[in-house]
Amino acid sequence: MTYCLGIRTKAGVVLIADTRTNAGIDNISNFRKLHTLAESPDRLIVCASAGSLSTTQNMLALLEEGLDAHDVEEERRTVARMPSMFRVVSLIGEALMIARRNVARALVGSSINVDVSLLVGGRVGNGPLMLFLVYSEGNFIECLPDCPFAQIGELKYGKPILDRTLNWETSLEEAVKVGLLSFDATMRSNLSVGLPLDLIVIPEDRAWPAVQRRLDENDQYLRKLSSDWGRLMNDARQQIDAPDFMDAGRG
Repeated sequence: MTYCLGIRTKAGVVLIADTRTNAGIDNISNFRKLHTLAESPDRLIVCASAGSLSTTQNMLALLEEGLDAHDVEEERRTVARMPSMFRVVSLIGEALMIARRNVARALVGSSINVDVSLLVGGRVGNGPLMLFLVYSEGNFIECLPDCPFAQIGELKYGKPILDRTLNWETSLEEAVKVGLLSFDATMRSNLSVGLPLDLIVIPEDRAWPAVQRRLDENDQYLRKLSSDWGRLMNDARQQIDAPDFMDAGRG
């Protein structure tokens, strides 16, 4: 199991992914799920993945090698050559469909799930900063102001705080904080999601550089955030009136 979160506000894009791929009493492994697909003065494209590692690795290899050109005289199609974010995410969706088919063919007769879902964020040239949710079938939707986040993987535990606190006007600092609180809630309730976390922040303002960080169990901010949140939730709980119907019938 895994959990990946993408946030798109007026201030920029935040992508966070955990690294746990298997969990048990004596069997825990980690794998990076936040991938940089292109990074140059012209573009920055990042992708978070949840699902089959075989399909994910197959897709990443296809994108690195490039997909066949539509015309024999054209170069192979890569993320670095696409002229817009729409064309980038279309190419990624196509690569995902091919990878899923390749892995399924190798596992004929097996019950192993080969599905993968993705979060793809970034910008190309002077185009807008965008965030997409890509489904296992290769189709996709854009994250828009009326719903400023998208999740894949183990999403139910971390969703309530996102619903209550995020909106299009949320600053990048607040978006990162809320995103990490969403992960804190998820890791508290599901051991199959765990540290370290990989994070990238892409500001809307091109004058500001992207921020990339790996947060592990020794990260001071993450530890303080979890501790403060637990204390503040307990303080808030104590300030809420007890249910008056509990006094009914008492002498």
